[in-house]
Amino acid sequence: MKFHTGSEPWNHAAALYVRMSVFVIERTIAIEDEFDDNDESDRVYVVAYSDEGKPVATGRFQTIDDTTMRPGRIATLKEYRGQHLGAKIIEALEKYGREQGYTKSIIHSEMTAKGFYERQGYEVSSAPYEEDGVPAITLTKKLL
Repeated sequence: MKFHTGSEPWNHAAALYVRMSVFVIERTIAIEDEFDDNDESDRVYVVAYSDEGKPVATGRFQTIDDTTMRPGRIATLKEYRGQHLGAKIIEALEKYGREQGYTKSIIHSEMTAKGFYERQGYEVSSAPYEEDGVPAITLTKKLL
């Protein structure tokens, strides 16, 4: 498995392929909700590629303010789940954030993924709310 962090068009396309497969096709999230104004051509994504070069997992990097980053749109193709790729994507996004000088990470998580983010060191920092029609919660983490 190879991980790439960048905003090259080919990496962007790979990230969108994984998200289309997971969120739109598998989870039936509306395409206009999944792909938003934060998917600019210069957006940084981490993508995990199989040994054959197939994109299999991804995450999106966003800036909230001068000190806060936001990982998002974490997705892994169904046949590659259980290999801790989501955790590795988060780790790579946080590494990139630290390298850019960010000291805090904030995640908007579906309630069903709350435990996953807590295992990555995130702590609940909001009351539950609804985002894109899905129950969600905000979690934060200090980046060392």
